[in-house]
Amino acid sequence: MENWQKICKTPWRELKKMQDRKLRSFLINQIYPYSPYYRRLFDKHKLDPYKFQGVDDLVHIPFSYKEDVAPTNESPKKHRDFIIRPDEEISKKYGHLAKLSPYGGKQVVAEKVYEYKPVHMHFTTGRTAKATPFVYSLRDLENIREGGRRLFDVFALSKDDVMINAFPYAPHLAFWQAFFAADALGVTSLHSGGGKVMGTQNLIDAVEMLRGTVLAFIPGYAYYFLRQAAEQKKDYSSVRKLLFGGERVPPGLKDKIRATLQEMGAKNPMVLATYACTESRLAWGECPSESSFGYHIYPDLEIIELVDPETGERVAEGEEGEVVYTALDWRGTCMLRYRTGDVAKGGITYEPCPNCGRTVPRISANLQRKSEFKEFNLTKIKGTLVNLNNFFPLLMGHPQVLEWQVEIRKRNNDPFDLDEIYLYLAPAAGVNLEELKNELRQKISRDTEVSPNEIIVTSVDQILGRLGMETELKEKRILDSRPCK
Repeated sequence: MENWQKICKTPWRELKKMQDRKLRSFLINQIYPYSPYYRRLFDKHKLDPYKFQGVDDLVHIPFSYKEDVAPTNESPKKHRDFIIRPDEEISKKYGHLAKLSPYGGKQVVAEKVYEYKPVHMHFTTGRTAKATPFVYSLRDLENIREGGRRLFDVFALSKDDVMINAFPYAPHLAFWQAFFAADALGVTSLHSGGGKVMGTQNLIDAVEMLRGTVLAFIPGYAYYFLRQAAEQKKDYSSVRKLLFGGERVPPGLKDKIRATLQEMGAKNPMVLATYACTESRLAWGECPSESSFGYHIYPDLEIIELVDPETGERVAEGEEGEVVYTALDWRGTCMLRYRTGDVAKGGITYEPCPNCGRTVPRISANLQRKSEFKEFNLTKIKGTLVNLNNFFPLLMGHPQVLEWQVEIRKRNNDPFDLDEIYLYLAPAAGVNLEELKNELRQKISRDTEVSPNEIIVTSVDQILGRLGMETELKEKRILDSRPCK
């Protein structure tokens, strides 16, 4: 791992040379000898790791996908083949040394255990496969701590901050990245586990009592949480930054969050987002500014490519493309050329950041996360292929909408009948309901090419119950209730 303060100011040309060098070493010394999946892949496609010169040669490696690593009933342990695990090698190569020497041999074994033995795991979940574990060795935990330290450096946090970590307590990346980041920087923190663990009211009181300066939240829960706090006229004047993770953050939602914080006394609060996926093992931060300059990544720990979602060909700098992730300096579960399914509308740029001057690459913050709503993000409704992601910025950022949920059904609950769309809506006080409904119908039709069968106006509490706001890991914004055929 490189020195962050040095590499974040190093010209991209030099960083590219570093990546080439590290990739060659990683493929030769870790991936090919110790990754069962990629060793088979290399042999199948007659790829010689010693012939790889650098990042440009990654195009010769086939893409990896979620279905390659996700366990199934037929292959419940296939995720193990992505773990860097020289278990037998360690036993054969170093076991005799431990017997011969009570000191040197044991130290060698301890070093290998530190480097490779899985000691921590996160899970990614989906509707078409079992939960997939991604494991970390002790060495990897140093990486996630360092990634957290860099994340907070990008966010310009300090040891004087007081952070309220309200991410749900679970073996998922958001909570643990915040935990390890605070641990690495030495920030005073309350790792609450979110409303599901601590309770929303206790958490509302804690922010005021502890004079929290930094709040870390899932976006949908944050808006609900802050509305509750504002209704209680809480003093949140200490809050200066709110950090989001786990979901994309529409600009309209940022505006509503900022306005609610200001209502409680916060002066010029910044609302910032992170970008991550379980496969990336850590999170990247949005450069603090009123305008978004993208997510700063760590070129010594990963390689990011942007490819055409249809052809898989690399796109030019600044062009829209799907984010493809390659691990560079990790152990545990490692992916090469993993197709995230997330499309960066503004691509990736290698120019120095106009906001902070860092020279590391930046992924556009204008992301369309195909994984947002799991496997039914693109689905046929009424015969039209609909991108359900479009509901999120349209409704979450609307100033007259407090809470919402979209439900997809089959007429008469018959799997062979017509699709129906129902929008459950909790409007802000004092709005003209008919005008709001007409506006939403027009915008939904424009953005998704379908129109809701009915817009059902209901109370905030009823929608919160439908969403599972305090009972689910993530609220259920898009509910597909269609029976299977």
